[in-house]
Amino acid sequence: MCDMPGSAASSPPATLAPLHLVLGDESFLAGRVVADVIAAARAADPECDVRELDLSQLTPGALPELFSPSLFAEARVLVARDAHTAGKDLAAALLKHGTALAKDPSSGIVLVVTHLGQARGKALSDGLKKAGAVTTSVAKLTKQRDKVTFVRDEIRRAGGKASEEVASLILDAVGSDLRELASVCSQLVADTGGRVDAEAVRQYHRGRADVSGFTVADAVMVGDTAGALEALRWALTIGVDPVPIADALADGVRSVARVAGARGSGYQLASTLGMPPWKVERAQRQGRGWSQAGLAAAARAAAVANADVKGGADDRNYALERAVLAIVSAREVR
Repeated sequence: MCDMPGSAASSPPATLAPLHLVLGDESFLAGRVVADVIAAARAADPECDVRELDLSQLTPGALPELFSPSLFAEARVLVARDAHTAGKDLAAALLKHGTALAKDPSSGIVLVVTHLGQARGKALSDGLKKAGAVTTSVAKLTKQRDKVTFVRDEIRRAGGKASEEVASLILDAVGSDLRELASVCSQLVADTGGRVDAEAVRQYHRGRADVSGFTVADAVMVGDTAGALEALRWALTIGVDPVPIADALADGVRSVARVAGARGSGYQLASTLGMPPWKVERAQRQGRGWSQAGLAAAARAAAVANADVKGGADDRNYALERAVLAIVSAREVR
């Protein structure tokens, strides 16, 4: 979508199609595909104009201008996230313009559409596929072997190598959040020079208590009692201090409370609340099922845990287990 050597106008390079459909419910992988398309465009033309389309505010009448080539044939990437939420008229207009792009790659415009791939908005996703969109599946990883493969691929992507056993150990320690797993894999490769083994994983977690602490908090906030207790006991086993775990629990409750009831996309709320977009999206997912009364009870439990862990309890590990159970129970308060 950017200047080709010797060409007078910006147009997509042969490796970058003008129409992309990212289909599935794994937000981290969807975000990565979008980022990769943008990176490819900017690699060919650093001046590429990247625009995020706010589908909650966009009207069909605004699309012709967005999809019109500029006077100077400047390259442009348009990103339409969560397109399954688009109304019928807007979805039809997006499909119309996306189909036109697929037929005319020389326009200098690339459209990237993310979609859950479910029944809602299916006419749009089916239409884009029929139009020839490069389609990437980003479904959630539910099978253990797929998660192990993801971890090994992440380590390989970062320039390292790890066995299935080590990948499983990382999953046991970190949990199943792909964003966090990717970050940990990258850091492990950087710390070890690429040779990631079991001892490297243990050392990493001893020095990075926040990773294990937030793994516990993530499980707590979605009501996964067994997962939270397992993560907590693992963290304590490898030597994580209870204080950052207590802090992570408090942060998890606080983040969900800040996002609860707020309206807008993750990117809009990130700007309003001063939080990273990924953290807003995670808090939105975790906030499903929570009531205001439940969050208030959870905040009290987190405060008690902080006080206990930072000097008021004889058994700090037990204080954390008690907090985990109390916060998960608060999720049922109405």
